[in-house]
Amino acid sequence: MLARIFRPSKTAMQSGKGKTQDWVLEFEPRDARRSDPLMGWTVTSDTASSQVQLNFDTKDEAVRYADQHGIAFQLIDTKPAKRIIKAYADNFAFNRKQPWTH
Repeated sequence: MLARIFRPSKTAMQSGKGKTQDWVLEFEPRDARRSDPLMGWTVTSDTASSQVQLNFDTKDEAVRYADQHGIAFQLIDTKPAKRIIKAYADNFAFNRKQPWTH
């Protein structure tokens, strides 16, 4: 059974970074999803890939857990977010490259 260890990215719905500091161990699906003939929903018989998700505080804890339980894993490191620090007063600076308009 193959697993992924990664750090989730922030959601697009909010600007906060909640639940992005933990590391997640998530299993890859064994079978492809198929369409349910009655309702049209996508279903799978593999519950480990769709319902099991383990959270860890550090990357080392997640790797140690996978090694202890004999789980083959793929470690996905994320790049740190590039932060552009600006001040509100920069909108009205005299040496601004583009003119300020409403």
